[in-house]
Amino acid sequence: MSEALPGERTEDKSLGELVALASSNVSDLVRAEIDLAKLELKADAKKAALGGVMFSIAGLIAGLIVILLSIAAAYGLVAVGIWHWAAFLIVAGAYLLLALVLLGIGYLRIKKIDGAKRTRASLKNDLTMLRHRGDSDTPALTD
Repeated sequence: MSEALPGERTEDKSLGELVALASSNVSDLVRAEIDLAKLELKADAKKAALGGVMFSIAGLIAGLIVILLSIAAAYGLVAVGIWHWAAFLIVAGAYLLLALVLLGIGYLRIKKIDGAKRTRASLKNDLTMLRHRGDSDTPALTD
């Protein structure tokens, strides 16, 4: 394929050669843009993976902290004069109560999901309109 060299004049080339040259340049430009996008996406993926690992480690540490604070709360109840087994059962009961409250709130939130009522109604109206084509009593489309 003919390429324009630095000292060469493009006026001396035929129309076919100029089109081939332009097509080659556009292809090279598109390839370069795709390579740049790949590099940028690869860098972003590495950053996202590192961020995900950091969030996971923070979650694990938070879980350990909750366990340690639960043990500390149970021993605090023991220091007040409650039996060991009762203190740990009280802490476990508090967590059970918290879990039940969160389950109830989650259930109520999920129950409020209406499942795109407006979209379904709009689609139903559109299909009805298509079937009847305006005011005519005879359907234009059948199931």
